[in-house]
Amino acid sequence: MTAAFSFQISATDGAARRGRLTTAHGVIDTPVFMPVGTAATVKAMLPETVASTGAQIILANTYHLMLRPGAERVAKFGGVRKFMNWPGPLLTDSGGYQVMSLAKLRKMNEDGVTFQSHIDGSKHHLTPERSIQIQHQLDATITMAFDECTPFPAEKDAVAESMRMSMRWAKRSKQAYVPREGYGLFGIVQGGIHEDLRAESADALREIGFNGYAIGGLAVGEGQELMFSTLDHTMPHMPQNFPRYLMGVGKPLDIVGAVMRGCDMFDCVLPTRSGRTAQAFTRYGTLNLRNARHADDHRPLDETVDCPASRNYTRAYLHHLFRNDEMLGPMLLTWHNVAFYQQMMKGLREAISSQHLAAFAANFAADQNRGDAEDANDDDA
Repeated sequence: MTAAFSFQISATDGAARRGRLTTAHGVIDTPVFMPVGTAATVKAMLPETVASTGAQIILANTYHLMLRPGAERVAKFGGVRKFMNWPGPLLTDSGGYQVMSLAKLRKMNEDGVTFQSHIDGSKHHLTPERSIQIQHQLDATITMAFDECTPFPAEKDAVAESMRMSMRWAKRSKQAYVPREGYGLFGIVQGGIHEDLRAESADALREIGFNGYAIGGLAVGEGQELMFSTLDHTMPHMPQNFPRYLMGVGKPLDIVGAVMRGCDMFDCVLPTRSGRTAQAFTRYGTLNLRNARHADDHRPLDETVDCPASRNYTRAYLHHLFRNDEMLGPMLLTWHNVAFYQQMMKGLREAISSQHLAAFAANFAADQNRGDAEDANDDDA
């Protein structure tokens, strides 16, 4: 019997919430970080390895999959989850952000967006209805409403116009969505950094009615201070008993701060992209494994992370792999980074349950800002 799509909050600490999201494809403990599997793969990782880190849900990309290999082809295999051998829940974004950031010759009107593929120049037309149809073909556990991610910075009038069109698109997305037991549709709050526009957007989405609510249009260059202040005046307008998803965030301290403000779900390419470019996230901040000082370092990356890649390989060996462009380097470092993020989320969940979130956040920030003891004068070699 398929489980209903539901969200229960089990503990709170200030504005932070610990919860459980039940879906057709499994349970998700929140706050949660979703590794990004853009093209039906979390780059440099086996799905089984992703699951071994504690990840319960991953994200795939509508824009990329509609271009290659095509939504219809993925549908023939039973959707993304079966196509890539990922048994758990899957969230797909709507493609709106990638159309803005990647596509060529973009032309947008009330109906949708016409654009040329960044891969081969082929012409495509994406509307709210088509985006929802593609996500259905991909068998997304969580489907995202089609929206425009407003660029930053932008004049307030332009932000307002964009947000209101996204709200009309959200209504069309809801009308096009096919409800199924255990599946959900999320709306996306837009409005830039403007308090009144964010409130208007959240109110419009509540009136339409969704299974969850996302905050879009942040982590696009506004900086942490503006992002946090935007969350401070947006979160009071977000429905209380539904999951809240802060899209595209982010750095460890950004996630901790957003959890303290009431966000439940996160995704970002940083752990995997950094893993491919020799940057490791550790308890004591970030390390560049290409730096010469690691050449004779016998220490593991981070012995506090329960992951073979974190504990069983020396920094010297990882340095060697990256300096020689060996593919094992990105594989091990991505594994570690994803495990680090999952351990951070586990720590946040436990801190909320025990009412020690403020202390956890303060200690985590102090460790991150302290830096690695032997990397105080880090110079690239």
